[in-house]
Amino acid sequence: MSQFVKAVLFDLDGTLIDTAADFVRIIAKMSGENDWQAPPEGQIREQVSAGASAMVQLMLRHNDQLQASDEELQRFRQQFLDDYEADICVDSCVFPALDEVLSTLEAKGVPWGIVTNKPRYLAEQLLSVMQLDERCAVLVCPDDVSRSKPDPEPMYVALEKLGIPRGAAGCVLYVGDHIRDIEAGNAAGMPTILAAYGYIPPEDQKSLKKWGADYITETPEALNKLLLSSGQFDYLYPLQDKHYKLSLKSHLSK
Repeated sequence: MSQFVKAVLFDLDGTLIDTAADFVRIIAKMSGENDWQAPPEGQIREQVSAGASAMVQLMLRHNDQLQASDEELQRFRQQFLDDYEADICVDSCVFPALDEVLSTLEAKGVPWGIVTNKPRYLAEQLLSVMQLDERCAVLVCPDDVSRSKPDPEPMYVALEKLGIPRGAAGCVLYVGDHIRDIEAGNAAGMPTILAAYGYIPPEDQKSLKKWGADYITETPEALNKLLLSSGQFDYLYPLQDKHYKLSLKSHLSK
């Protein structure tokens, strides 16, 4: 990997870590406690990136609980978060082939970090349990900013914490599985990679190319290849705006 790659940043759920199985488990538990049927696993996975409220609402819709009050919705959401915090990592794991990416970045002295919309208390706990907390160079959560993704503010905070000037954002890659990830990275001037293997609903699958990512990777293995294949990075400078820009050469679909 070229010395000109200053850092690689990842979204968390559905990009770096496959957390869906633990959410499926919690929704199944809550459904059982109410004598309901749990939604299909695939439907739950599709809602992970939309957050706790979306998964709770899916459970309620699946069981024709359409008249739930705002107070009931909040109560279910809080129970979901409490259950998750109490047992945060039973089945979650780093996506296949991505631990090799992290290890290679570390061996080459390229810091990697996470920019997520997951609350800090949950993100920190998950990384600690998975023994990633001391490896991760920077963690930016909604608690750290006034505007979350798709606003670029979290990306700027990550750059600041890494000691990288905004003018060098073109040498920092951002990988995510949601349109807000791509919008935030693009707005910050970072090359963006869409993790199309993530938690993307079927209705969004046909429009992925319109999200504006520089690259689309269909599998974690494809992302591994994109990031680690020898000779894939070229350094282009200066651009007219004096910002540095990284060009990734790859046979993967753009």
